[in-house]
Amino acid sequence: MNFASDNASPVPQQVIDVLARVNSGSAASYGADDVTAEVADRVRALFEAPDAAVYLVATGTAANSLSLATLCAPFQTIFCSEHAHIHEDECNAPEFYTGGAKLTLVRGGDVMTPDALRAAILGEGNRGVHGPQRGPVSITNVTEGGNVYALSDIGALCAVAREYGLPVHLDGARFANACVKLGCTPAEMTWKAGVDIAVFGGTKNGLMDAEAVVIFDPEAPASSGFTRAQEFELRVKRAGHLYSKHRYVAAQMLAYLQDDLWRDLAQQANDRCEALARGLEDMGLEIVNPTRANMLFFRAPLRAHEAAQAAGAVYGLWGNAPKNANELALARLVCNWSTTEAEIAEFLKVMRAAL
Repeated sequence: MNFASDNASPVPQQVIDVLARVNSGSAASYGADDVTAEVADRVRALFEAPDAAVYLVATGTAANSLSLATLCAPFQTIFCSEHAHIHEDECNAPEFYTGGAKLTLVRGGDVMTPDALRAAILGEGNRGVHGPQRGPVSITNVTEGGNVYALSDIGALCAVAREYGLPVHLDGARFANACVKLGCTPAEMTWKAGVDIAVFGGTKNGLMDAEAVVIFDPEAPASSGFTRAQEFELRVKRAGHLYSKHRYVAAQMLAYLQDDLWRDLAQQANDRCEALARGLEDMGLEIVNPTRANMLFFRAPLRAHEAAQAAGAVYGLWGNAPKNANELALARLVCNWSTTEAEIAEFLKVMRAAL
């Protein structure tokens, strides 16, 4: 009963099979191999973006930070929610890779609203050389609070960014889960809504270590004067994220894309999360995030959490835990593609007994 993180999941056999298949003979290095070329073509087709530039990196931190560095000069600021992953969980990597750009937090929790974003933008860029200049907007879908932005919400945020000439980055660590939840295409959740650079996450959805960065207008100028595609390539190399044996990261993404495996894995995780939510709500427990995909936050008495964890459930409490065993404590449960119905049933059984 491991609900700690979708990072804890195993790798689907389809990925292992493709890795084994490409593990034969020699291949060109640093992304010049045939597997990487095929992956780029498949990602372009999936996103309905024939001119997009596609790059693979090992981690979400690298994908987000290198993308933002391509869009943001050192003297600019990045607008993001106050609970964005780039703020709370990247160890200042965006600031490091941008050369010192700051983050301006858009108040209101994990979900930004157009009005809050506009207020944050209007609050910056007004002090001449003494303050940060306005830079990109970063949206996370699924959010760190487990919520999913609707397509109209993404479009509205992108529209505000466009009012001020600002580019938009989409942190898509759980991109597939959001896409499945919304019943939309990758194109609808990205460039058709106004996103400039998107991260098509794979690691949280079953891959070993593969994230795709999709730059929809690769010829647009970057902050340095290079094109966005040129600058991203240079930053990947400089940051130590250019694989020499690139075919192996590409093989993971190739398996992910074949037969819509990415969508099937996300659907399995989302379905398990819904089963968890229904079971907890049937017990009268509160689910905090209503627009969930594969992650939910819920409140239960501390004693119930302790009983579930003592029975083998692995998950974490969120925020400060109460001292009284009967007080409500907030916890996070994350389902991954391999979460089983039996795990769900056992967890609900233990929680029901504890209540």
